[in-house]
Amino acid sequence: MKKMIKSFLNLIMLVALVSNVIAQDTVREADEPAQPIFKDGEAQVVPAFSDSEKWIRHDLWVETTFNTDGDDKLDRVHVSVTRPAQTENEGLKLPIVYVSSPYFAGVAPSVPGVFWDVKHELGEMAKERVHPEVIRRGERPIISNSHIKTWVPRGYIVVHSSSPGTGLSQGAPTVGGINESLAPKAVIDWLCGRAKGYTSPDGKEEVKAFWSTGKVGMTGTSYNGTIPLAAATTGVKGLEAIIPIAPNTSYYHYYRSHGLVRSPGGYLGEDIDVLYDYIHSGAEDKRPYNNANVRDIEMKNGMDRITGDYNDFWAGRDYLNQMKPMKAALLMSHGFNDWNVMPEHSYRIYKKAKEMGIPSQIFYHQGGHGGPPPMTMMNRWFTRYLHGIKNDVEKDARAWIVRENDKRENPTSYKDYPNPDAKDVTLHLQGGAPEVGKLTTTPSQRQGTETLVDNYSFDGSALAQAEYTNHRLLYVTPTLNEAVHISGTAKVTIKLAANKPAANLSVWLVSLPWNSGRRTKITDNIITRGWADPQNHSSLTKSEPLKSGQFYEVTFDLQPDDQIIKKGQQIGLMIFSSDKEYTLWPKPGTELTVDLDGTSLTLPIVGGEKVLKKGMGEQ
Repeated sequence: MKKMIKSFLNLIMLVALVSNVIAQDTVREADEPAQPIFKDGEAQVVPAFSDSEKWIRHDLWVETTFNTDGDDKLDRVHVSVTRPAQTENEGLKLPIVYVSSPYFAGVAPSVPGVFWDVKHELGEMAKERVHPEVIRRGERPIISNSHIKTWVPRGYIVVHSSSPGTGLSQGAPTVGGINESLAPKAVIDWLCGRAKGYTSPDGKEEVKAFWSTGKVGMTGTSYNGTIPLAAATTGVKGLEAIIPIAPNTSYYHYYRSHGLVRSPGGYLGEDIDVLYDYIHSGAEDKRPYNNANVRDIEMKNGMDRITGDYNDFWAGRDYLNQMKPMKAALLMSHGFNDWNVMPEHSYRIYKKAKEMGIPSQIFYHQGGHGGPPPMTMMNRWFTRYLHGIKNDVEKDARAWIVRENDKRENPTSYKDYPNPDAKDVTLHLQGGAPEVGKLTTTPSQRQGTETLVDNYSFDGSALAQAEYTNHRLLYVTPTLNEAVHISGTAKVTIKLAANKPAANLSVWLVSLPWNSGRRTKITDNIITRGWADPQNHSSLTKSEPLKSGQFYEVTFDLQPDDQIIKKGQQIGLMIFSSDKEYTLWPKPGTELTVDLDGTSLTLPIVGGEKVLKKGMGEQ
């Protein structure tokens, strides 16, 4: 009996000992600070970072190096921070995902007369437009909630800022001016301990980013995607990676096209001064000064809606010209059917970044404006460059293209964009106006000329579907007996004469027959487009009035694309004058005469001429 009691007591002691050890281990685990977790090269959601009620949210003002609102004080930009509690009470330091925007505090209303009137002759100036005022919205300390739920639980701090002259940020909006690059640079400098932050816009009490590792990544869409590139062009130390989504990389390319005054899709009559009014949500007492100096002097004198020529004003708002200091790893995202911020905006920067040796990838989908890369791509990008986890993302394919019938989360990888197997193939014209002519790989001699008559009343889709019209010229391939893959930038050379000193020139590359049914997809019908001013045939910086009847050769690129044209379709080159959705609307009647022998279309075809000929049944 005593032995049984003794054994029982020993068992109790053993259980107590084990329980004590488990309890100590549990306490030890609870005492260990939460850390980011990584799996398969991606940052994982950490439960300790996921309770939004425990997040610390505060705002501040970062002092910049410029003064743009005329008050003789350096402008300060409004910044908000959202971070896990562990960065406050456990000494945890984390990298930052940073988003900046001019839109966070609201925008101007769309009132009648806010856009420039496009119904006037080329070379004339429209009447003055309406200037609406922005009514600010928003509460402190929150500037925006975007990206927070995505990145904070994965072990990042999310920072937002309002760009100069918007919201509670001081200064003036300049729509691509240097202060819009230096403002995010100042915020990054503060995150890295090189600039000063304050608890108020005018006070002296400082705020330190003691929770920052000094590793910053930026992302955003449209204007919010432009700002990461603007910051990167300063070469600021600490900005390790950017993911611009549908960024506007050149305001000239946004509001002009090869010398032509052209609106962004969906915003007929918009120009850079319209966008200025749209975002100018800063302090009401600073707006008169900003309007007088930025909008009514700098923009009015520089934007030039008369000729559309490229000048110093536009060159200063082209980030391609400012890329030399850039070091941040670049992942770009864009839609091939984005007719607002067109796909060339990302390609031109991606191409230059590659030439500079910057780690670069590009993601193109078949949709319209916006659309981020898959979360996995973004996560791997930031994990590699902000957390420093060697996940070999730099060894991944350079280009990711969402094929026509695939979901955005399932892109196809290619060695690069354009597809390295794409080769330029030149197509020539055979007459047929006012009906439809032909496109062929074999040039014909002495084709003569064909003439179209401008009339903005007919939009491009109507012209492409018309069997008989003198308002456009249309040339098509034979019906394809095999699919043809276009990858890259198509180019046209058009030899033309006009009966007036100025004319719009518009080109659509279309897939026919036109699908106008209920199930029309965005990849149907329009392959790509382009616009140009014949007055700029020899120089983008100087217009030359056209001499009636004299022929000029105009060569320009269409928007980049990557599309598979299905078997049973025809590829059509449509040449017309005023594009109702994009250009000015001069009085109908201008005649454009095209020399067929001097006009050609160059297409980047995967597999080259042999593949295209086979698809067209020419061999």
